[in-house]
Amino acid sequence: MDGEPLENGAFVVNQNHFVDAGPASQLSEKYPGEFVDLGECIVLPGLINAHCHLDYSSFRGSILPSRNFPQWISRINALKRSLSDDDYLKAMDLGFAELRRSGVTSVFDIVATPQILPRLAPPRIRTWFFLELIDIRPRPWIDESAFGSWLFFEPNHWLGGFGLSPHAPYTASAELYSQALAAAHNFKLPFTTHLSESASEYEMFADGKGDLFDFLSKMGRPMSDCGRFSPFRRLALSGLLPKDALLVHMNELDEADLNLLDQDEWRSLSIVHCPKSSRFLHHRPFPMQALRERGFNICLGTDSLASNDSLNLFSEMRMAARNHGFVSAKELLEMVTVKPAHAIGLEQSLGKIRPGYLADAISIPFRGGYRSIYEEIIDYRNDVLWMMVDGKAGA
Repeated sequence: MDGEPLENGAFVVNQNHFVDAGPASQLSEKYPGEFVDLGECIVLPGLINAHCHLDYSSFRGSILPSRNFPQWISRINALKRSLSDDDYLKAMDLGFAELRRSGVTSVFDIVATPQILPRLAPPRIRTWFFLELIDIRPRPWIDESAFGSWLFFEPNHWLGGFGLSPHAPYTASAELYSQALAAAHNFKLPFTTHLSESASEYEMFADGKGDLFDFLSKMGRPMSDCGRFSPFRRLALSGLLPKDALLVHMNELDEADLNLLDQDEWRSLSIVHCPKSSRFLHHRPFPMQALRERGFNICLGTDSLASNDSLNLFSEMRMAARNHGFVSAKELLEMVTVKPAHAIGLEQSLGKIRPGYLADAISIPFRGGYRSIYEEIIDYRNDVLWMMVDGKAGA
């Protein structure tokens, strides 16, 4: 992702960084000694999944596609109540294994079960754990999730970092967003939130009615913030979004939202599109062209196995290509490499095979017969052949 594809290329790694890259013939003279020949394959930067919920990785096939968003939320909540911490740990292991098989070397993971993190083995890929914050209704401080939250930021020995994720404006209060915003600023933490995902969410905030409005009213959520603005404007105009936030979904944007997004102060936002999850939940088509024209940093994520059948970014790229034919295969690959690296503030050290960058790479077979290497990559449908994370190679 640092220039045109290079035939018969090679790279050199020292500890956990690339120190050189270029034609194999030149590098073999410059660096005599042992080398690894990966054969007739395509080597590319490791993929970065910009939005995932790994603790839901046991939910595959447990929820039928539904046009009723509150119904889907109710089903997830029921499934969550049926699982133990051991179940969640197994789910995380399953999710991490699936990500590795499909070439993901970094993931931005939303954690709804922080109490399990002290028991979690160090992930074998770069992982940013975002603590999910919800205060839809009062909850006692003496419960496992609250206790886990205190442990969330304990020193760790894995690759990646931590962040904050107020879940969504319909489940997190303005006060909670404000606290998260202040903490993200003070401790230099990345900030992400689900926003403008569904028609139900838009109707709740813009019109003060609808199935999500009724569902949350019955749960006791105060609804005084509804009936005036879209979900995006609800947060943006209240000063509850960092200017470099990572906004997930953003399907339901009206003309006033787009006009606000035209303002320069919002150009540092990153936006995550989850193509297959959006299809599963029958959301409005993602406004790819409108956001792309405005120059936003658009990334791809899988979301969870509660609304997807895989955690495979190759599949997400193919779905995005079908839905948005004007986006090139190269740009789609950027949405799972350099663009999420930019979203997490690591555009100078992650997402490329380039000297000085972190040594994360994968390989897939080279088959030929495609119009471009980028199209061949996107059409790949099997496990990756080889993976390197932080300079350490493994199958």
